[in-house]
Amino acid sequence: MITVEHLCKDFKINKKYEGLGGTFRSLFSRGYTLKKAINDLSFTVKKGEMAGYIGLNGAGKSTTIKILSGLMEPTQGICTVNGMLPYRERKIYTKNIGVVFGNRSQLWWDLPVSESFSVLQKIYEVPEKEFNENLHFLIEILDIKEFYLTPVRNLSLGQKMRADLAASMLHNPAVLFLDEPTIGLDIIVKEKIRSAIKKINKETNTTVLLTTHDLNDIEEICNKIIMIDKGKKIFDGNLDELKNAYTMTRQGTFIKEPKLEEIVKEIYMQDKVPCR
Repeated sequence: MITVEHLCKDFKINKKYEGLGGTFRSLFSRGYTLKKAINDLSFTVKKGEMAGYIGLNGAGKSTTIKILSGLMEPTQGICTVNGMLPYRERKIYTKNIGVVFGNRSQLWWDLPVSESFSVLQKIYEVPEKEFNENLHFLIEILDIKEFYLTPVRNLSLGQKMRADLAASMLHNPAVLFLDEPTIGLDIIVKEKIRSAIKKINKETNTTVLLTTHDLNDIEEICNKIIMIDKGKKIFDGNLDELKNAYTMTRQGTFIKEPKLEEIVKEIYMQDKVPCR
């Protein structure tokens, strides 16, 4: 469903110089440095899998999601999603994916949630019968009936996130990209979002790629983990494989079964990479 092969993404950053003289120099200098946000990255996610995509800030997670969702073109390499090139077949491609960015909304600020959904129905050209079936399903599992007629500007953060998740699924996409969908949410709302994602995957077999800093999201939702560091993949497998690889690096020391948060923290802080 998702195939990434030797993906690279470079950004040109203008050089900065110190002091007042450096400021004037920067105005006339065309020098730049090259930053590799993604460096020879390869992985696959099968149809129906829920993959957690994790790494530190600046590791390249959001850049990858932007490339996979067609918002950005890679410098090198190739990626296909559902048999399409996201950045070359964008108009057709976007009708087959759903995207949720935790720090931005696809809903219209001054419109009620219901009207935002109606607008999205027209944009995605969803037939009336299919739209109504999807809408009924999403209202139920995301528990949005109580604020369905409320303007988006009056929603709480948790309500807005649930509405955004529903909006991303109205056209029944084959793939769902979630970039920090639980950021800033309280414990109760996080659990509702996690439960809804699992139900959506179970009922529709939607493939999910999730980025998050909340590792409880990964443990509760995902059956596959991809870890990156400085744009490179450092692990690709399931949670049990990560725990087994991690405990082997402890050289036989007996410890209780570690939590994912403990494993990830030690990997990144002490560079104990289990697999490259």
